[in-house]
Amino acid sequence: MARFPDRALAALFLCLLAPAAASAADPSPERMRELVRMVRQDCGSCHGLTLKGGLGPPLLPETLREKPAESLRYTVLLGRPGTPMPPWNAFMNEAEADWIVRQLIQGFPEETR
Repeated sequence: MARFPDRALAALFLCLLAPAAASAADPSPERMRELVRMVRQDCGSCHGLTLKGGLGPPLLPETLREKPAESLRYTVLLGRPGTPMPPWNAFMNEAEADWIVRQLIQGFPEETR
């Protein structure tokens, strides 16, 4: 019986560490600025400079919140075959794509100079 509290305590400890581990994977502030510019300029060329839609669908919180983040990440990285959506995996890694998806779901930041 003594094992259950130990396991529960270990599980609680891991849950408390998870947010810290996730934020540790965030890009550097400089890379964040580059990614914001990439999304605003490159993605904006199809999805609209305000991300409200164009050739591609809108990338707004209200249109993305119900979609699985993993699916959005794979769309960013691998594109959508048979559509104009290209893969971006040559320009970013998975952690950066995850960061972009989180920002899009929260409301994408404006470009800073």
